Amino acid sequence: MENQMKRGLLDVCVLAAIKSEDSYGYKIVKDMSDYVEISESTLYPILRRLENQQLLTVKSAEHNGRLRKYYHITEAGLLRLQAFEEEWKELMKIYEYVTRGDKHE
Repeated sequence: MENQMKRGLLDVCVLAAIKSEDSYGYKIVKDMSDYVEISESTLYPILRRLENQQLLTVKSAEHNGRLRKYYHITEAGLLRLQAFEEEWKELMKIYEYVTRGDKHE
């Protein structure tokens, strides 16, 4: 898959992972693992990029004597997820067009 497309898909996957509740790095990786293979070393640059784009916010809280960063989706992040759903509908139409020959054989 093209790197730019995969990068965009991973961004929305991370936003989807924190859509319903704030979360932290390891839990995000774990929550996504049934659907997308992503390592923590791949995740953290994505989280920083999403924060820079103001699609999520970060707060630190103590957990078992250590500081843990919790990520929260912003209104802009929710809007990005909505936009992705519309984009995905268009991509599915393109996919159906490209694979239509496979269905007629």
